[in-house]
Amino acid sequence: MTAQQDLTLIPEGWREIYRNTLEGPGHVEGFRMEGDGIATFPQGRLRLESKRDAKEGQQANVVFWCPEVCPAELAVSWKFRPLREPGLAILFFAAAGAGGKDLFDPSLPVRTGEYDQYHHGEMNAFHISYFRRMWEEERSFHTCNLRKSYGFHLVAQGADPLPDVADMTGAYRMLAVKQGPAVTFAVDGLPLLHWVDDGSSSGPLLAGGRIGFRQMAPLIAEYSDLVVYAP
Repeated sequence: MTAQQDLTLIPEGWREIYRNTLEGPGHVEGFRMEGDGIATFPQGRLRLESKRDAKEGQQANVVFWCPEVCPAELAVSWKFRPLREPGLAILFFAAAGAGGKDLFDPSLPVRTGEYDQYHHGEMNAFHISYFRRMWEEERSFHTCNLRKSYGFHLVAQGADPLPDVADMTGAYRMLAVKQGPAVTFAVDGLPLLHWVDDGSSSGPLLAGGRIGFRQMAPLIAEYSDLVVYAP
């Protein structure tokens, strides 16, 4: 599926505000790696992996942040292809520091890829886990989970249509849309979940912020054709 075809699931009148092919080192200047990870481009696509052994647990996990600050209403589209499993992939969006601070404000505690720093640290965000293959129960029943933080609120869940790595034949296009209080997620044009935030049961409505890719080791995956749309 192409980014142009994504437009059928993007609210009418929204326009492209950011595009990044992620095809080489120059395309990720200004990106921030949290955790001991490495970004390479052997196939002209961003490849993320941890430098650490997965046996180190949370200390081996990484987050790679895009430097752009996005508005409260946005659609994030990107291509994803996992190359090695087990592991888990997450998109963070609407990520901002606590108390209205920028996510990269130097007064905030340093984040090093450990998950609790992102759901019970000094930040707020949505995080959608769309490739969950780390644990046996995740591999036996595939779902994508939408969570909201601060906190570890599981607010929506949908089926995950992605095959295992052995059956992957190409990249899949992901699309997360945040419009007003509603969040939707789709893979290759197939809607998977829809949730409306009441602004109270899981904390206040989230505003604008940053987007980032998170991986649990030993997952190795590639990302390309990142596009952000907004009103």
